[in-house]
Amino acid sequence: MKPIFYALILLLLMPLMTPFQNTAYAMEEEKPVTLHSEAVILIDGTTGQVLYEKDSDRPMYPASITKIVTGIIALENGNLEDMVTVSEAARNVEGTRVYLLEGEQVPLLKLVQGMLINSGNDAATAIAEYFDGSEAKFAERMNEFVRDKIGVTNTTFQNPHGLFNENHQTTARDMALITQYAMQNPQFRSIVGTKELGWNGEGWKTTIYNHNKLLWRYEGTTGVKNGYVDESGHTLVASVKRGDSEWIAVTLKAASSEFAYSDMEALFNYGFEQFRTNRVVLNPSLFQTYLDRYVIPEELVFTSRKDENFVIQINDASGQMVVSSLEGQNLYTEDLESIAAAASRNRSSEKQQEDNPEGASIEKKAVPYKLGTGTTFVLTIFITLVFLILRKRIKRKNAL
Repeated sequence: MKPIFYALILLLLMPLMTPFQNTAYAMEEEKPVTLHSEAVILIDGTTGQVLYEKDSDRPMYPASITKIVTGIIALENGNLEDMVTVSEAARNVEGTRVYLLEGEQVPLLKLVQGMLINSGNDAATAIAEYFDGSEAKFAERMNEFVRDKIGVTNTTFQNPHGLFNENHQTTARDMALITQYAMQNPQFRSIVGTKELGWNGEGWKTTIYNHNKLLWRYEGTTGVKNGYVDESGHTLVASVKRGDSEWIAVTLKAASSEFAYSDMEALFNYGFEQFRTNRVVLNPSLFQTYLDRYVIPEELVFTSRKDENFVIQINDASGQMVVSSLEGQNLYTEDLESIAAAASRNRSSEKQQEDNPEGASIEKKAVPYKLGTGTTFVLTIFITLVFLILRKRIKRKNAL
């Protein structure tokens, strides 16, 4: 049994001896090529980690990237099958349109598509009036939404479409966070990633094409929106996914559309060359000492430089899981839930279910952790070996 026992111990320890990728965040040496936009930011769309920024907190005019907010509000809070009657104000709004006619009735979902794909200002106004009767009232909803639900603090909208208003301002950082939130909605993600769509309206029958040219010119682009008014210059928000990494970038006030797109490509190239999103599946058996005190997460998700190695440990004093570089630099921390707190939460959930047996399903965690694939693999080997040894011994005994 000894050789088998040692082999099993080695299997259990192998994940600890394997260097992982870390969460290092640094931009001191490598930088993107020269950028033309006045304010930019690049973040990891999964973790929110900032990978690069320039004047990202400077108040700027957003133009039509404003419609990202109008779109996610409509998708989250409206009945997408509702028929919206187009008003005179919506019919006559300035700028890019999908040529709605006054009195035309359009499903809310179609208005969102026309607004996000073809940047229809008339569709944006119709959406605002559907919710609150006017652009001004809807702008109040927009500001409350981004402040209270997303947590941004440097944005003030005055309308649903982004036509110029001196008080209609945001920042690159805020727009990145707003987009990160919106891209978690599958329907929003699908619409902003749509290259073309047949449009059959009373006043316009055509195929509309997404104004975001990056969908055609940069591999892995998943969305989201461009914009332009004289005062804002060219603005652009885009997202790109390759492998496990999805980046979101914002460029504000470029002198031309081509400058905005080239800046975006430079930022994404930089991101993929320097960083990666890590998904580390944790084997609970590697933290055996702590299993009676903490709930061990199934997975850690964080951003790192590609070439950085790290170790994962639990800091018992702080109750945190800590990712550190081999040099001892703290790269990432995650608060751990205590077993006592988890048990209390489970009891509370069970009591709610008893009090409301016919209510909606309530999430329950019967055990503090779930076996990862690595643990399952080791246990399978162990059980198989034990079974074979026992069967061999039984055969020998019967032979005697």
